Amino acid sequence: MNEAVLKKPPTFRYGSTRSHSGPMHSHHYHDDRFEIYYMVSGKCRYFINDKSYEISPGDVVLIPEGVIHKTDYNGEEHIRILIECSAHFIPEDMRQDIENIGYLYRNLTVSRDIHNRLKAIEEDCKISDEYTHEILKANMRLLFVVMLRNKNSVGGSTEKNTMVENVVAYIKEHYHTDITLGAVAKANFVSAEHLCRTFKKHTGFGFNEFLTLVRLQQAENLLKRREGRSISEIAYSCGFNDSNYFSDKFRRVYGTSPLRYSKEHKEG
Repeated sequence: MNEAVLKKPPTFRYGSTRSHSGPMHSHHYHDDRFEIYYMVSGKCRYFINDKSYEISPGDVVLIPEGVIHKTDYNGEEHIRILIECSAHFIPEDMRQDIENIGYLYRNLTVSRDIHNRLKAIEEDCKISDEYTHEILKANMRLLFVVMLRNKNSVGGSTEKNTMVENVVAYIKEHYHTDITLGAVAKANFVSAEHLCRTFKKHTGFGFNEFLTLVRLQQAENLLKRREGRSISEIAYSCGFNDSNYFSDKFRRVYGTSPLRYSKEHKEG
């Protein structure tokens, strides 16, 4: 088992959302949790890493740790099932095969079986005794066995936009530099307004919102292994020119200060 997993208790969260008719958006990433999303009914757009996916009933979305993602229901009523769990519950001997599936798993011939297994996991979560942990692991393994056994007939499509992919790649590579919307738009031979509008349409994020999220993600990783660096040094190394601004943004996203986060999540 991964040594990092042993340092903190395994986490397993199961939840479902039913029939939200108003606008609903969510975006985040998990540095220590794997996400499994199952669409029971309704539709949504799911931005993952650098591409958009149209999600329909029966689809399964797999989000590994550290991948930025966002859902947009655009007012659609829906029912979805969501599992967030630590790597402890992902079968280690299947991990590579699971990652090879990609983000979207679409196979309607086994969607009912997958749904039933997710409901069984929901029932497991309602029972808290000395066997719950092992039963959850066993049922998670069965869930992935069903998916992998039928992966050869998986279908699914992405909404590709080369400019958006290029912008995402540029931000991830140069997040520590002074990036501006105008400069990135010029490099892609479009106006700032066009880039901003297109980026928002395909990702659900504003340009600066996404840039800040990438910078915060990098800062989070550095805070876990500060190695004597001050909070200001970490902020500047991730592209924030003002440590107070960085601390404010970090607190809004993580609900705590960078210093406290570093102390509570220190690796090693």
